Amino acid sequence: MLGFDPQTRTVTFRTTLDGPKVELSFARFCRLTLTTPLRPAPRMVGAPIERIPAAAQERDYTLHSDDITPPLIGRTAGYVETNDGIYLYTPVNEEAALQRVFVPRTAYTRREFGPSAEEVATSRWIASPNDLLKALEHQQKKPILPLGYSLQELGLLTHDQLYRALGGQPANVPLGEMLVAAGIITKADLRTALAHKMGYPLVDLARFPIDPDAIAKLPHRLAVMYRAMPLLLRDGKLIVAVDKPSRAVKLQELQALAGLAVVPVLAPRGQIILALERLSKDVWTHVMPQRIAFFESTV
Repeated sequence: MLGFDPQTRTVTFRTTLDGPKVELSFARFCRLTLTTPLRPAPRMVGAPIERIPAAAQERDYTLHSDDITPPLIGRTAGYVETNDGIYLYTPVNEEAALQRVFVPRTAYTRREFGPSAEEVATSRWIASPNDLLKALEHQQKKPILPLGYSLQELGLLTHDQLYRALGGQPANVPLGEMLVAAGIITKADLRTALAHKMGYPLVDLARFPIDPDAIAKLPHRLAVMYRAMPLLLRDGKLIVAVDKPSRAVKLQELQALAGLAVVPVLAPRGQIILALERLSKDVWTHVMPQRIAFFESTV
């Protein structure tokens, strides 16, 4: 390929190295795929492996046309749509690179995208106080889950990634350590999955209604310091969301401050940070005498 010009909506190429130059209008083709994958910049020595966050971004797509041609289908990790067409990015080489695909606007009339593995998992997370209380009641009776199941329930792995990992897992290497070493999940992801595996309920902070009475029991500065999002106040217990079980130990210090028994549950780190930032501009301003600026804790 010699050129790609969205302004004139043409692509220029040669079919052989010494062949004549050919100019083709976007209206003359349905899909253009670049066979050379797009790869990350070279890694520094000792840097972690970078992979496409497939569980969060990869999803099915279907592009429909009004004529009798079959729809265009595939998988993409995000997309960019312009007046000229849609740019798609297919993860390849075990999510280590992206294959770029362009579909001109003339080749489709409507598009559909399926959910990512993370979105499917999130839809099953706890989103109501009643469901959370029930989950806490049955926490001790819940069977210990396989780590792979917890990783999928958390939306950290796709089915294909788990199947591939289990098939290539050495006998003496734990699954979690292997996935971290391969750059598929982070150490923080693994800690969260281990907690979920042991029965900690998982809450979707994007949908869960935060109890203002719970927020009133914990100053925003301390909530940020401990990265703990107060959720619910029930029967002398303050239920807070944390992103890893080791914070449960530090939360014991909050019991004296709040005058309540602190009960930890799980939520993704990103959701906790966003919730703390959002509520610092909303609910906390009404229950605290002075607003404290948000900062991201490294605790």
